[in-house]
Parts: sequence; C-alpha cells; structure tokens
Amino acid sequence: MNTDISLAWRNIWRNPRRTLLTIAAIAFAALLLVFMLSFQFGTYETMINASVSLRTGHLQVQAEGYQKDREVRLALNWNDETEAALLGGDVRVVAAAPRANGFALVTSGSRTYGCMVTGVDPEREKKVSTLAAIIRQGSYFKGEDAALVGETLARNLKVGVGDELTLLGQGRDGSVAATVVKVQGVFESGLDAYDRNVVLLPLVFFQDLFTMEGGVHEVAIRASSLSEVAPLKAELSAKLAELPYDGPSPVALDWMDLIPGLLQSIQMDLVSGLIMYLILIIVVAFSILNTFVMAIFERTREFGVMMAIGTTPGRLMGLVLTESFFMTATGLAVGIAFGTALTLWFEAHGILIPGSDQIMKAYGISGRLYPKLSLLSATIGPVAVLAITLFSALFPALKIRNMNPVEAMHHA
Repeated sequence: MNTDISLAWRNIWRNPRRTLLTIAAIAFAALLLVFMLSFQFGTYETMINASVSLRTGHLQVQAEGYQKDREVRLALNWNDETEAALLGGDVRVVAAAPRANGFALVTSGSRTYGCMVTGVDPEREKKVSTLAAIIRQGSYFKGEDAALVGETLARNLKVGVGDELTLLGQGRDGSVAATVVKVQGVFESGLDAYDRNVVLLPLVFFQDLFTMEGGVHEVAIRASSLSEVAPLKAELSAKLAELPYDGPSPVALDWMDLIPGLLQSIQMDLVSGLIMYLILIIVVAFSILNTFVMAIFERTREFGVMMAIGTTPGRLMGLVLTESFFMTATGLAVGIAFGTALTLWFEAHGILIPGSDQIMKAYGISGRLYPKLSLLSATIGPVAVLAITLFSALFPALKIRNMNPVEAMHHA
C-alpha cells in the first residue's frame, strides 16, 4: 500500500507542467469558493443585522397570536421582575426594549391617514434599534407628548417639525383614545411601508392614551451576535413555559419568524449563488478529467506491461484514483490557505462598494461589507470540488478495467 502511494505521488510529477496547471486551476477554484462563500455569508449577516436594528430586534417576546392578528388586546403584563427572571444576567442579551402598538386615524388639517402608532421607551429603544440615528429633521424624543413620524407620512400629511397631529383610535378596553401631539422629529428608515405608516410616541404616554394598564405588545431583544439567537430563543422559550402568567401566553420569536421575507430573499440568493459555484466546480472537474484522460492514453503501454506481469486492473484503478486525490488535495490545500488569508484580510478591513458608502451610512449601516470566515464557508466548497473531481476521475480509471494487456503493450 505504501508503495502504491509513493508511486502515485511520483507519477503526478512525471509531467510537471501539466500537473502544476491542473493544481493551479483547482487552487484558484478553491480560493474563489472560500472567499465568495465567506463574502456571501458576511453579506447576509450584515443584511440581517441592519434589518433587525431598524425595527424588530434579533428576538421578540409577544403574546401568542399577536404576530398574526396584531390585536391591541393581546398584550403582555411586562415589568422589571418579569424581565429580570427571563433576561437578567444573560451576557448574550445586549439590550431589551418594550413596545406597544395601536391603530389610529392621524389628522393634520384637511388630511387624514390610518396609521400604526407605536409607543417606545426612548432611552431603551436607542440600545436596540437605530431609530435615533435615522432622524432627518428635528430631534429625538423630548417631552411626553412628542411624536416622531416617517418621512413619507410627514410628506403625505404636509406636516413638519413643530406641527400638531390629532390621533383618534381605540384603547385596549374599548375606550376612545384621542389626543393631540406635536411633531418633534421626522425619520427615514429606507423602508417605504414603515416610513409611510408609523407614528412613534413615548411608551408611558402611549400606555395612558390607549389604556394599556402597563401592558406592552412586544419586547424587542438585541443579541450579542447572530450565532447566539437560536440558543437564546430556545432557552427563553423554556423559561416562558415555566413562568406563571395571567393573560395570553407569551412566546419567543426570532428574526426568521418576524421577517420571513428576508429569510426567503436570502434563500433565493443562496440558491442562485450555489448554481454559479456548481458551474465553477464542473469546469474544474473537466480540467481533471482532461488531465487523466491524457494520462491514460500516454500510459496505455505502461499499464499493459504492468498487467502482463500480474498487476490487477483494480490495483491500477486505485493507483490512478490516488494520483487524482493527491493532485486535487494539493490544489485544495493551496487554495484554502490563500482563500483563508484573503478572506481574513478583507474581514479585518472590509470591502467598500463605490457609491454606496453615504447611502448605507444614512440608514445607520456600515459603509463597508465584511466577509465572514467560518468552518462551513472554508470547507463546503473545497469538499464539493474534491468529491466531483474524484468522481470525474472514475471515467478514465474505468477504462483500465477493459484493457487487453497484449493490445495495450502494442499501443503506440
């Protein structure tokens, strides 16, 4: 066995130029796969973090059924004791912010629109979302009756900073919720549906207006990293199941439950990317196939002599496949090494896309995109290359089984 391995390694260097070209092609493919997969995964993480920072948080605690029905009565009796029991001391939780939502007619002069009115805790909200960073006119909350409105809604209502809005809705207990608020700031999130339909109020003022009796509809939670979301959700769900609760049962939802459209977009992009990577791998496989088809034709006489002196076709096939493995493994090792180094460099410095810097910063997002190297991104592409190239080497190897030793020895 050791003799075959040594012989296979020497054989691949019988034509060093062809071997080096083949190894270079495999190495380039591996480098490209490691970097592009890492870049793709890093872009997804940036997209997710940007989306959850604008609105939802990585996780939320809600009353069961609220995500679907959005009824004002489906509220949680959230307090400091409950929060301490569920989240207290967990280093994976960066911050948590309670919110409450209600529907209301918003009027300014002769214009009226139906909007979602959301109550937020001004100080805690800044630690969970980028709301304070996307104020385009005016300022963040100052005063109990201050309101923040989306840029599109402000334009539709023809209001600006300092103007008054009349709100008319229905409270949690069925009472009329009516008040007049002053526009303190205008925000622009980049999400048209959000900027067109949302008015933000201080949480305490909202709870008094909508007779919430201290209740909230959602508690947005920001986790330390995306990798912590799944275990944090599982642990939070277990704690919620054990917690005695008077009212609707609370449930934990992660960003995939809260923003299913984003998950679907990522899945579609990943599928299209995998198709392109598969095409690249097939091109490399044909390079290996061509190398070994040429090697079989060049060494037909040699194989005939070896079979004539007693070498079995199976052993010759194993020798050829071992040569294929050595060549592919060498190329993959070089490609992974350079791909990892390249990815780590860009992971530290980022990739600046021309023209996007100012636009992305306007919405509280870093102007640079960062690849995210992981064990999966560093191995899934090279492993696929190894499997497909070894499979492609089977075709020329199988030709050995059908060789006639006498005919093979007379091959020119």
